[in-house]
Amino acid sequence: MSEVKLAAETRTEFGKGAARRIRRESKVPAVVYGHGTEPVHIALPGHELQLALRTPNVLLTLDIEGKTELAIPKAVQRDAIKGYLEHVDLLLVKRGEKVTVEIFVQTEGELAPGSFLVEHVLNTLTVEAEATHIPESVTVSIAGLEAGASILAKDVPLPAGTTLAIDEDAVVLQVLAAQAEEAPAEGEAEAGAEA
Repeated sequence: MSEVKLAAETRTEFGKGAARRIRRESKVPAVVYGHGTEPVHIALPGHELQLALRTPNVLLTLDIEGKTELAIPKAVQRDAIKGYLEHVDLLLVKRGEKVTVEIFVQTEGELAPGSFLVEHVLNTLTVEAEATHIPESVTVSIAGLEAGASILAKDVPLPAGTTLAIDEDAVVLQVLAAQAEEAPAEGEAEAGAEA
């Protein structure tokens, strides 16, 4: 779990025009909320935030005018064409507090010999973990699996202190037999060649 420190400035202007001005200054408008407090509107340094958000479920230590707060990204809005950050919603957390987040599912190993494919039914798992110890991902072994095999959420090895927040019988991965294309019948091939 990585922790990134960012200096935040409170904002008093709202709306599209104010957001555009903030982005022109290479900053990102954001809002911090949670724990029954009033939402705090802030501006964060754009480049540092972009780098921090490369890590899934990154823990951010925000310095908001001398007050330190811990937060995790809840919603990130990006420009659809250029990909720059438009707005970020951050959820306040406390050390020792459990939070529900999604973590990526990765695979390792080789399937059994043959024409098999792995279907990722779930690319992420919803888990509950301590806010300062959120895993980035989990790895599942698919070594030797054949068609018809599936891995359920309860079969995924989770780090200590992390529990499932979804149905334990939910299918995460399944192995399928590859479908070969059938060759067209002889009459159909000739008709296609004449057309």
